[in-house]
Amino acid sequence: MKRIIQWILLGAMALMAFGCAHDPFNIPRADYEQRVKVLGVAPIFMDADSDIRHPEKDTLVTLVREYNRKNEKELAEMLKESGAYFSVRFLDAGDSDELYRTLINRAERRDDAGVVYNKQFYKPEEIRTLVTQNSVDAVLLVVVSGLTKRDRIFSSNIVKYLDFDYNILTMSAQVLDANGATLWEYPNFRAGGPTTPVLARLQFPDFDEAAANMDDRVDVKFKTIPGLTRYLGKRENDILFRERKATAPYYHLFDEMVGLLKPPIKLFGEENKGGSQPEPAPLSYQYQPAYQPAPKAAPAPVAAPAPTAQPVTAAQPETVVLPEPAPILEVPINTAPVK
Repeated sequence: MKRIIQWILLGAMALMAFGCAHDPFNIPRADYEQRVKVLGVAPIFMDADSDIRHPEKDTLVTLVREYNRKNEKELAEMLKESGAYFSVRFLDAGDSDELYRTLINRAERRDDAGVVYNKQFYKPEEIRTLVTQNSVDAVLLVVVSGLTKRDRIFSSNIVKYLDFDYNILTMSAQVLDANGATLWEYPNFRAGGPTTPVLARLQFPDFDEAAANMDDRVDVKFKTIPGLTRYLGKRENDILFRERKATAPYYHLFDEMVGLLKPPIKLFGEENKGGSQPEPAPLSYQYQPAYQPAPKAAPAPVAAPAPTAQPVTAAQPETVVLPEPAPILEVPINTAPVK
């Protein structure tokens, strides 16, 4: 039991240190919470011009757009429940593809600190129009795109593995204000230990075929459209065994993004200083003059003393004279024998 308590305390200290050491925003958290009270969530975009190498690319793009529509509103609901904002609004655009073409300036493949991802750059004037027309402080833009990156995938028995440049679907996101400034982005390098957000892997190494043919060479194949449909539509239950509204691949990425955007956990009774809670007003101090003794009051007139009452002498107890005791007479004993 003592060992368990020690581990719990160490875990709590690690969480507290992690929360204090890393700020996921590009500006101080306090400034972000003051500037972004109302967040707009745009529809999830699909970058059809990105690096998608699947032989049935058009069908795959249509499939991803369909699941984007099924899951995007749940992201806004999760952000509402996080308590990070005064209000979260889903921006229901008529044509998400047309909106994306209007906003996007360019996209490029990035490799920062060993993390490969796609980064989008938007037109500031179009972002300003989107923010002001919807009466929000900032907007969250999420994009699904194709990407090819080196990865290691193990066989089902974890005995063999294959390093290869696999084609995947990845997800990236940014929070931008009316000036087009990026206040937060995902993947997030400020939170420590970022990885490439993978929505779906489009390829897999066929270890079973290689083993069946007793061949050391392993072929890398693309997953079928029916298989990807089942994967993107897979659902899971929460800890109360209720089915989540978002499908599993989307939910796990949404949960990671919301975890970075919501206020950190306050431990040991620490007060919440987030944007939803007003900061306490600073104490006001007033000048206090140096201590001066109060002026002495005029002496009050002395009244004449009242006459002192004479003590009453208590009556002395009456002396009782006792008679002297009579002397005790000795009677002689007759010692003559009795006749």
